[in-house]
Amino acid sequence: MADSGSQSPAIRLTDIVKSFGPVLANRGASLEVARGEIHALVGENGAGKSTLMRVLSGMYVAESGRMEVNARDVTGWSTADAIDAGVGMVHQHFMLVPTLTVAENVMLGRELTKGGQLDRARAEREVAELSRTTGLAVRPERKVADLSVGEAQRVEILKTLYRGAKILILDEPTAVLSPPEIEELWQVLGQMRDRGETIVLITHKLDEVMAISDTITVMRHGRTVGRLRTSDTTPSEIAKAMVGRDVQLAMNYVSEETSSGPSVSAHSSAVESLLAVRDLVVTNVRRLTAVDHVTFAIAAGEILGIAGVEGNGQTELLEALAGLRPIRNGSIHISRRDVTNLSVKERGDAGLSHIPEDRHARGLILEYSVAENLILGQQHRFTRGIQLDRDRVLDNARKQIDAFDVRPADPQLPARALSGGNQQKIVIAREMGREFQVLLAAQPTRGVDVGAIEFIHAQLRAARSAGKAILLVSADLAEILALSDRIAVMYGGKLVATVPRVDASAEVLGPYMTGAATGHAA
Repeated sequence: MADSGSQSPAIRLTDIVKSFGPVLANRGASLEVARGEIHALVGENGAGKSTLMRVLSGMYVAESGRMEVNARDVTGWSTADAIDAGVGMVHQHFMLVPTLTVAENVMLGRELTKGGQLDRARAEREVAELSRTTGLAVRPERKVADLSVGEAQRVEILKTLYRGAKILILDEPTAVLSPPEIEELWQVLGQMRDRGETIVLITHKLDEVMAISDTITVMRHGRTVGRLRTSDTTPSEIAKAMVGRDVQLAMNYVSEETSSGPSVSAHSSAVESLLAVRDLVVTNVRRLTAVDHVTFAIAAGEILGIAGVEGNGQTELLEALAGLRPIRNGSIHISRRDVTNLSVKERGDAGLSHIPEDRHARGLILEYSVAENLILGQQHRFTRGIQLDRDRVLDNARKQIDAFDVRPADPQLPARALSGGNQQKIVIAREMGREFQVLLAAQPTRGVDVGAIEFIHAQLRAARSAGKAILLVSADLAEILALSDRIAVMYGGKLVATVPRVDASAEVLGPYMTGAATGHAA
């Protein structure tokens, strides 16, 4: 890491204020990042981290405050100014055109032309050279639609570096990566740091903060509340600074609780299965087999975790179980009742709840109020005659908001007005606040902060203790390890390994997740 005392910092933000209508996102936030270091920016959902970085990258203009980059006053600059000055931001949701090649995406907006046409040969040569020198391995001629998630992220970073970025901002970069892909990313970031480049990493994953960062800035309620040196702190201290209280971290409750629960195989009859899936075959949108003859069962009081790199059939599996996607073959039973051909509503009445992986596409109607979102799919239970009983809807909302700590605690606000973590709490409250026997939990804590993760994990553990059966699908292997009684790995549409929690680790599961190993069954 560069000696921050010997030269001016790469980034210095002082007393930044940014509001959106009546909502103050940044309330005098400050940030200082030395040249040639990896700096973690952490805080709860709604703490103002992404807003502050969007101000730095020129996407937003602050109402007040001062910005300096490499000792130059850049207050109020534009996105183009930021790019020209070598500041680039890689967003959590990729901004790539799937139908274009890697080279075409990297060049987009800065095309190399020859005779009025894109000079593809030169573009591919330059991208290949950049890929080689940065360690971001990807073939420039490939279509983005054919890339893995990890490869697509490399393209996003290449696109930013091609524009000359020496200060790189990464927003939740590992949300959808496998353990090997995360390790590759750390190697690339380490090489960039060694070349004197500066990285700001926005993340909720404290193990990542400890693994890769040099220094940490903590934000809370739009303000900067602490600056820490990574080598001098602990995850628990960081979490306390973020939330303002002691937090039980997932890494601290992996205990007998997750290794001594019922461990029944898909063929065992020793414990009654609340969810039984046999020989399930499901196709994707291209009518290709996405779920390939999958069989498993989950007992009462058990969490079965499914680990795997995204895109290996997990989405299609969950949607088929929830009734959102037709199946080609197989059967689904809930509490011994065949629900294979039942509708979403009928499965709900049979005791199935579903936390979808994409809260915006499947879980919420953002223009609807919090109260209305809390009854989605259950409107028939809140009617008087043919009309919604608004008093009952609001009464239900107040109870759920209080029970699940949704903030702000205003049932009339549109869901769009809430932070991502609180939007997720709405979905969790709706699906876990009703009567259910089986819960499908897909990416339940994606993009939420440590305080919300602690709360959501507590709800899942409480449901298990109450005798519910839970299918947990998560790209976060730490979450799978923290909560599951058994862990199955999905690769290429198949369950390629199933192990009891006591035998599971990242080292054991990683090879199955990448297809390097197959055939381990408990």
